[in-house]
Amino acid sequence: MSSDGIPSGYDVKVVDRSGRILEVHLTVGLLPDSGKTIASILDITEWKAMEVQLLQSRKMEAVGQLAAGVAHDFNNILTAIIGYGSVLQMSLGADSPERSYVDSILHAGQRAAVLTQGLLAFGRKQVIAPREIDLNDAVKSMEGLLRRMIGEDVELSCRYRPEETTVLADSGQIGQVLMNLATNARDAMPGGGVLSIETSAVAIDRESRPADSEIEPGRYALLTVGDSGTGIPKDIMERIFEPFFTTKEVGQGTGLGLSIVYGIVSQHSGHVHVRSEPGRGTAFSIYLPLIQGTHAAAVDESASVSTGHADGTETILLAEDDDMVRRFIGMVLADRGYRVIEARDGEEALRVFQSRGDDIDLLLLDVVMPGMNGKAVYDGAERMRPGVKAIFISGYTADIIHKKGVREEGVHFISKPIIQQELMRKIREVLDS
Repeated sequence: MSSDGIPSGYDVKVVDRSGRILEVHLTVGLLPDSGKTIASILDITEWKAMEVQLLQSRKMEAVGQLAAGVAHDFNNILTAIIGYGSVLQMSLGADSPERSYVDSILHAGQRAAVLTQGLLAFGRKQVIAPREIDLNDAVKSMEGLLRRMIGEDVELSCRYRPEETTVLADSGQIGQVLMNLATNARDAMPGGGVLSIETSAVAIDRESRPADSEIEPGRYALLTVGDSGTGIPKDIMERIFEPFFTTKEVGQGTGLGLSIVYGIVSQHSGHVHVRSEPGRGTAFSIYLPLIQGTHAAAVDESASVSTGHADGTETILLAEDDDMVRRFIGMVLADRGYRVIEARDGEEALRVFQSRGDDIDLLLLDVVMPGMNGKAVYDGAERMRPGVKAIFISGYTADIIHKKGVREEGVHFISKPIIQQELMRKIREVLDS
């Protein structure tokens, strides 16, 4: 309270009778002409928690936008590094002294690609392919890999909900979540322990939802991954989902594992909640919206595509504004027997199709190009020749790709950095369909 009697306010922490720490706003004032003091106490504990949650959410969003902003340029550069490196690798004999240098270049390029995808996942900008899957099947398909990964001194215990637990998800991304959490759990149990994975279904209302959670009321599939390890200290708990934050020694981790989990779960309209007690272990609870649907296998269909030769003699119109990427793709296609017509942008591609459309068997289009984007090129070509086949490629983030209208059902798409074998299989798949 000021000397002139004007009320003053303070935010302070107090302890109630049960021992709980509360945050309150204390206002103190002087009653006029009485010399008496009056005080009011307002419990702002919940408001303060929401404020912290909002600030954390904004910080995570800002970092995610920054990370996704560099993805396009990185992916174009990595397409050239990995692509030309692969060509050089195939030209060298297995006993060539230069082979190890090329292998190291490719290994570094692939690590950089994983980092880029991790940043996209954190920023919730990664391209995903959600479909109806049974969460039980998705976890079961990962059991063998997880057992090999955690080692013999860690016991894997899995418990599944008896009923089908259907969610709309990308099974490959759910597998990534499990691998990242299992890796963290293994590192938290250097002397061995138990890694437990459990699926269940829960109904959430505003009273039963986890503390400090934004989860909306409804029915959810719950995936719980717990360990009996060292636990997470309270002073770093709020930072565990930050990109590049790690408590491991230099060279022992990228600090992206949990941030990728956070990004993937958020992109699936889900929520992740953590409980941990130092010395007793940690449990991650992942809530994914439960849906009614028919059973769908969790196995990635792309894995069944033949890995045999994908050569051809068809004519492909390639539209790509990055010179380095366009030259690489054109060279690879020509080496595999295809006839290639290159265009530097969308307008040039459409002019070429207008004059030579009957000779063109496939459009290979970058999604985002100056002037006219890949989708506009396809729409123009489709009007000239209905049924023309096309594959879209891009290193941009998922939200930009969606805005261009490319992620529609039945549209063929490949993300950068482009892997030569993957591109060849996809081209053969589309041409033969």
